[in-house]
Order: sequence, then structure tokens, then C-alpha cells
Amino acid sequence: TMLKHDQMVYIGLELVIAFLSVAGNVLVCWAVCLNSNLQSITNFFVVSLAVADIAVGLLAIPFAITISISTGFCADFFGCLFIACFVLILTQSSIFSLLAIAVDRYIAIKDPLRYNSLVTGQRAKCVITLCWVLSVGIGLTPMLGWNRGQYLPRLTQRCTETCWNSTAAVGSKICPEGLTECLFEEVVTMDYMVYFNFFGCVLVPLAIMLVIYTNIFMAARRQLRLMGEMASARSPRSTLQKEVHAAKSLAIIVGLFAMCWLPLHIINCFNYLCRNCGRAHIWVMNIAIILSHANSVVNPFIYAFHMLEFRETFWRILYQRILRQRDGHGFGVRSRHGQGV
Repeated sequence: TMLKHDQMVYIGLELVIAFLSVAGNVLVCWAVCLNSNLQSITNFFVVSLAVADIAVGLLAIPFAITISISTGFCADFFGCLFIACFVLILTQSSIFSLLAIAVDRYIAIKDPLRYNSLVTGQRAKCVITLCWVLSVGIGLTPMLGWNRGQYLPRLTQRCTETCWNSTAAVGSKICPEGLTECLFEEVVTMDYMVYFNFFGCVLVPLAIMLVIYTNIFMAARRQLRLMGEMASARSPRSTLQKEVHAAKSLAIIVGLFAMCWLPLHIINCFNYLCRNCGRAHIWVMNIAIILSHANSVVNPFIYAFHMLEFRETFWRILYQRILRQRDGHGFGVRSRHGQGV
């Protein structure tokens, strides 16, 4: 049937994204490990972001395929809920990593003389650990009771195709007693997704990052203008320009994150807050889901196109380590580019 064909297209696209996400972000981690020039504090957070994206490819996308609106299966309610929560943990970790990177770049440009004393490797590791702990707490909140478990008797009986939920788009599945059809909207409440997850844990950090990067570029412009009036400020000016270039690249990553994730959250808001409106078509939902997962693919390309040290290291890994060619150059020797980003 056409539906089965659509399901295969959806699953095929998800698997391509999963492969590219794992390959690209493993390359990022590999580059930082091999090249000492890339082992900066900022890149600790970049690696944390890459680890979350690797987990998206290895685990979250396979999980998402199983609980998507077109391929649900019968499962224990809390087992299905945990799968849904796992996806939320990784999303939240990415947001916190992006926020940590923004704060790091803000300190580097606003207070460069104190940067090395304020932002140490030990503090960065503590921040990364805190980001992951908070992400786990936020992502697993539905497991503590904020879920659709109170509707479990109704769910196990299954509703008809006219019910207001995601199964209405694809038909209802009869599950044995004690099991429910494992679909995201069958286990996670939309008030959690809209009010807590989106408004509180996605929009607020994105707004903070917008303010931070706006301040970064305004402060950098002021400093560059002042340095332009000083003939002896060539070296600090060059350093600041590198910092601004890095900040621009990282701001692009934040912008792409918003572009990839906001459509899905906006659709959730529309479906939840306007219940009398027609629900989004199944393929609109699938495209929004695919777009959110595609965000895990784009970051390595941003590093490659905008950051010379990353680009050179990626090429050396591909050329020397994967293609087994040798050109006599090693990793981590004489930095021409200063910090890792």
C-alpha cells in the first residue's frame, strides 16, 4: 500500500541521517583527540554536543522510528515512555551544550584577560557533567508521573480512528491487555511537551543564547573600533577577530538548531492549544521529526566550512587514517591558528 511505501521512505531517510550523524560527529571527536591545537575549553563543549549527536544517530533515531506516528508497536507503557524520554534527554543535552558554548565565548570576548583563570578545564568538566545531569532530570520527568499513565485503561482498550490523537492519522492497533500502542503522544502528555519542555527548557535557553550572542557581537564591534584607533593594537585586534569569527560559526550552529527543532515544537503547540483545528498531516509531522534529527548532521559541516583547524584535521583523518595515505604531516604540531575554534 501507499502507507507502507511512505513508511519505508520515512525509515530510509531516518537511517541515512543516523549514519551521517554518527560518522560526522565521530570525526569531530576524533579530530579533537588527535590534534592538540583543537583541545581548547570551547571544544570540550563541542565534544559534549557531538557525543549527544552520536547518541541521536545510534539510539535516538532507532527509538524514534519505533515510536513514530506511523510505525507504532505494542509495548509496556513505561518501557515505551522510557524510549520517548531518552530522545528528550539528548535534545536537552544539546541545548545545554550550546548554552555553555555561548557563555564560554561571551567570557572570552568580554573579559579576555581573565578568561584563562575563569574558564579552566576542571570547571568545564563540571559544567558538562551538570549539563548532562540536568538533561537526564528534565528528560526523565515524565517517568515520575507527568505522563499519560492515568489513561492506561482507556489506552489498553484502544480507541477508534476518530479519537483525537496521533493514531487517528494511521488507524488504530489492537494491543493485548496491559500493553499500549507505543506512540509518542500515547505516553507523553502534550502539556509537558508544550509548557515545560518547549516554553521552559527550549525557548528560554534559546532566548538567553540570542541575548548572549547579540552582546558578544556588540562588544566585539566596540573593541575593534577602539583598536582601530590604536596603531599598536595589531596583535590584540587579530586575536579578537579570530574570536569573533569563532563566535559567528557557533552562532550559526545555534540558529540551525532553532530552525531544525522549532517546527516540531510549533506543530505540537498547534495540535495541543487548538484542539478544534485540523491536526497536522502525518507527513508534515514526519518531515518535522526528520528535520529535528537532521540537526545532528549539520554541525560537523559547519566546523569544516568555517573553522580551518577542524577542516585540516578532518582532511588528515580521512586521508591518513581512513584512506591510509601518508603525506609526512602529523597532528598537534605548530599551531598557526591559535585556539581550537
